[in-house]
Amino acid sequence: MTYEPVEANMFFQFIYDLYDKSAFILTSNKGPSDWGKFLGDPTLTAAILDRLLHRSEILTFDSEADSIRMKYRKTIFEDQTVES
Repeated sequence: MTYEPVEANMFFQFIYDLYDKSAFILTSNKGPSDWGKFLGDPTLTAAILDRLLHRSEILTFDSEADSIRMKYRKTIFEDQTVES
């Protein structure tokens, strides 16, 4: 899935508006090297990443940790059964 230029520009404007004004958490299943293709505009992507990565704390999880959410979601339902 790639974004249209209008959506990528809106995302840039959102990041630009927050830049140096607010703290926020952004999660992605794409690495920075994949964002150009995803957003459809390498130049705009560079500007977005420049603002996002400046003074950022980057946390990277290995493939096992990536599925922690689903692991815990499954444990919620393991003990329950549905009877007809």
